[in-house]
Amino acid sequence: MNDAQIEALENYADIFGRLTEENLPQLRAMLHETVVFTDPFNWLTGPDAFIAVFEHMFKTMDNPQFDILDICWSQNAGFIKWHMTGQVKSARTMPINITGMSEISLDDGGQILAHHDHWDSGSQLLAHVPIVGWIVKRIMRLFTLKM
Repeated sequence: MNDAQIEALENYADIFGRLTEENLPQLRAMLHETVVFTDPFNWLTGPDAFIAVFEHMFKTMDNPQFDILDICWSQNAGFIKWHMTGQVKSARTMPINITGMSEISLDDGGQILAHHDHWDSGSQLLAHVPIVGWIVKRIMRLFTLKM
């Protein structure tokens, strides 16, 4: 990564670390017109779809927050390790407590080309949903090493 890309990655992580509905325009300004966003539930393209993910998050959650744990980069991508907390409005007994990694691709000028979130939706989210959680936990046991 070049200096402009590294600076953009650090700025991008800073925005996520203090993300609010009010600073979504700052986030959008960093996105390339062909940006791709993926996470365990979404595969979207374009800045409007990207921002819609976070608008939806603010509508469905109380106090969503990303704590940035680490930032690093390689020759081709940047990586932001984060911890997300919050409360789902419609499921008060299900607080959100997820640790994940965002893989970020940038163009030479520092605009975000792709944001791929990597996190375990099974153990960190679905396992805590009534009924579904029981099924997920049973499936997870099939792959657990027993010593």
